[in-house]
Amino acid sequence: MGGRRRPLIAGVAVGVVVVLVLVLLVLPKLGQVKSANDALDQAVSQESTLNSQLAALKQVDQDAPKNRETIRKVEEAIPPTVDQQGFILLLQNAAIQSGVDLFTITASNPVFDPATSLSTISNSLTVSGTYFAVTEFLFNVETLPRASKVTSVSLAPAGTSGSLTLQAAVDTYTSDTSAGPGSSPGPTSGSGATGTTSTTPPASPAAEISSGA
Repeated sequence: MGGRRRPLIAGVAVGVVVVLVLVLLVLPKLGQVKSANDALDQAVSQESTLNSQLAALKQVDQDAPKNRETIRKVEEAIPPTVDQQGFILLLQNAAIQSGVDLFTITASNPVFDPATSLSTISNSLTVSGTYFAVTEFLFNVETLPRASKVTSVSLAPAGTSGSLTLQAAVDTYTSDTSAGPGSSPGPTSGSGATGTTSTTPPASPAAEISSGA
């Protein structure tokens, strides 16, 4: 019986050794391999993300000059303040180019529109000139660097010289939500913006426009 037990005991001992080797050596190594593979997968994912971010940053840097020019044009078309004097100068140039006499410019109180977050200034203009000169003036007004929209037009004969008197309403816009002439951008009260200040230009600039047209 003792002779038969020795191989059995030896087999059990070998099995125990094998189990111990698996528990103490192989299984930890397998766990380390799995952890290493997980870390590798995470590193590959992070590298892909970083490469995408780098490409996006390079694209932003490449597009920066074009984006700055776009922002400049938008701020020129819709300035951050009412800048009524700047608009009067643009009208003066349009009048000179088209050959009309620009007599009066009267601006209404700016009105804030929550839907667009812009303030609208309605300007009443009176000019005199030939039909073709008046037509060209209207075209020049609607193609100014500053966004302008002619909302109404009225024509009447001006004496016997063949000239016409044009009365027109022209809307301009500003991103200033406080909507006051010369005001700083941003709301001036807790409830936001209301335009309550008249932007009617003084008499002297209007007189200069009339004489220079």
